Amino acid sequence: MKNYLVIALLAASTVFASCSGNNENASDTAGTDSLTTGMDSVSAGTEVASAKLATTADSKDMGTARFFQLEDGQIRMDLEINFAARADSTVAVHFHEHGDCGNMGENAHGHWNPTKENHGKWGSAASHAGDIGNIQLDNQGRGTISITTDRWTVEGDTIKTIIGRGIIVHGGTDDYKTQPTGNSGPRVGCGVITKV
Repeated sequence: MKNYLVIALLAASTVFASCSGNNENASDTAGTDSLTTGMDSVSAGTEVASAKLATTADSKDMGTARFFQLEDGQIRMDLEINFAARADSTVAVHFHEHGDCGNMGENAHGHWNPTKENHGKWGSAASHAGDIGNIQLDNQGRGTISITTDRWTVEGDTIKTIIGRGIIVHGGTDDYKTQPTGNSGPRVGCGVITKV
């Protein structure tokens, strides 16, 4: 009888230890998942503005720009272009002064340049605040770019605000030298940045 009791106690303690170990692992995993999710949402920021891009010729969808406010005060733009007509090519993208896509994008006027700098490559010594640059499109006409900067804002500072600006997709490549446009070609796409 004592042997049966000892065996039963050993079996019960083994089951208890096994269950206890599984619970610890489950809570560790849950903690890691929630920490990773939290880190992702912190790095992703809060979406504060967006623009839908459309072709200037026939107003067909050609992409989106989404703007996120980050915890450090910077703004991140994630821009996606889907423009099959320009597959396997490079297109230039710039912010323009006005959020008006009429007249084949010409109503957006010139490049947005609140600091009165020379046109140039993003991140170089001199460039417009809206000189996004060239985007390589793949064999289906898809391309992306992500920029994080403190040169933009969505409220407050009227010099740095991107709200109400036009985003122009040009049919050519920005040479980063020709003033003030980079010789980027015709305006094939346009969108207006608005608050979400």
